Amino acid sequence: MEVLRLLVLPALCAAYGTARAPSGRHASRLAVDPAMAATTAFDLKAYMEEKRVYTEEALDASLRSTCSQTDLIVESMRYSLLAGGKRVRPMLCLAATEMLGGDISVATPTAVSLEMIHTMSLIHDDLPAMDNDDFRRGKPTNHVLYGDDVAILAGDAMLSTAFEYVAANTKGVAAERVVQVLRMLGESVGPMGLAGGQVMDLKCEGQPDVGIDTLQWIHTYKTAALLKAAVCCGAALAGASDEDLARCETYANKIGLAFQVADDILDVTASTEELGKTAGKDLDADKTTYPKLLGLDRSREVARELVDEAKAALEPYGERAAPLLGLADYIISRSN
Repeated sequence: MEVLRLLVLPALCAAYGTARAPSGRHASRLAVDPAMAATTAFDLKAYMEEKRVYTEEALDASLRSTCSQTDLIVESMRYSLLAGGKRVRPMLCLAATEMLGGDISVATPTAVSLEMIHTMSLIHDDLPAMDNDDFRRGKPTNHVLYGDDVAILAGDAMLSTAFEYVAANTKGVAAERVVQVLRMLGESVGPMGLAGGQVMDLKCEGQPDVGIDTLQWIHTYKTAALLKAAVCCGAALAGASDEDLARCETYANKIGLAFQVADDILDVTASTEELGKTAGKDLDADKTTYPKLLGLDRSREVARELVDEAKAALEPYGERAAPLLGLADYIISRSN
């Protein structure tokens, strides 16, 4: 399969209107204008590092074995939960809370829960029955180390723990807000969320007639749903109005689709070493992607348009939205 990918990929990239970027070069993948990214004097790099460290500490404290019988499954859960990553979803949650004047300590259990749900989805996505990947973030995937059986159960336990953690640890906010958060988290995982989007993605593999509308539906739920939950849960915990939530939902849906466009581009242009997972998996699985339908150049334009639309939704918040604006730009300028 790897030989086939190496033979087919150059021709496919030519059909898309551009050549595969040489290994190790990130320039011009999404052609982000630095002037457009620098919408404020806000230091995004410092913000992301601060929130990453904060999130890592919260994640480490969130999951411990309480008896010897649970040592193996908790070890498996912690392996994937603490395996690194950008922690974008917790950051989006905390940034939305801050934008609306909330206390991030109130939103921290939800931020942890979001990363648990995301980690569950990665454990299950990597299984042989789905994407069948041996590496994630440059490390062996969960099922490679612990076996398919333990990996499935670790993902299941991670999902249930995510909801338990929010219910048990969210303090200083009305119970109605906690229930609202639990509802949004549940929706993001179900038939109109991660699960539904993933099923449609799998069923469309190898199908020649998948169009842009179907592709957008897939990624509105497979990718954008959890990002929407991250932003809207953070906003809700800060006391967001219906109008606030509507703006946050627009922002999150746009960046969710932009995130997937960027992923599709990176699958074609980046190496396995750069991605920390197997490159070219979409081509191997004959998936419909944005570059396949639109070409690389137009896909880059679409990513930029989506981010611009996302940022426009937050204009009423001015400088308070700076972290969310910066994260929107980061989503399409990242290299993995």
